[in-house]
Amino acid sequence: MDLKRKDNKPPLAIEKWGWRYHHIGIPTNEIIQGEKYLPEFKMGVSGFDTSPFGAEWMRFEKESNVNELIKKVPHIAFEVDDIELELKRHDFKIITHSNSPSEGVKVVMIEHKGVPIELIEFVKTKFI
Repeated sequence: MDLKRKDNKPPLAIEKWGWRYHHIGIPTNEIIQGEKYLPEFKMGVSGFDTSPFGAEWMRFEKESNVNELIKKVPHIAFEVDDIELELKRHDFKIITHSNSPSEGVKVVMIEHKGVPIELIEFVKTKFI
């Protein structure tokens, strides 16, 4: 059985695991107009709400305690239905444990061969 991905096939995470592309995070040293500051991470983010491709620029202060890999290497984010289930299914190296950067959002950062990968879960609200 050939385990290599064919040119016309999506990555395993999409095709078999059901993950959905969400955004790409790109580290920068520049303050970009419209930047939103996240004091708990000592970082600014911009572009997410305006990029038609899901590009988000991330600027980190020197005092930021965000993992060094995330500060230096672009990451790709996938939306998943259940982060905890995905972490149980796969043997991932976790570099940032579960946290909530904004209301209704849960994220975990994993590393794959030197590349940070973000798993993002949106808390589903129940309507009564």
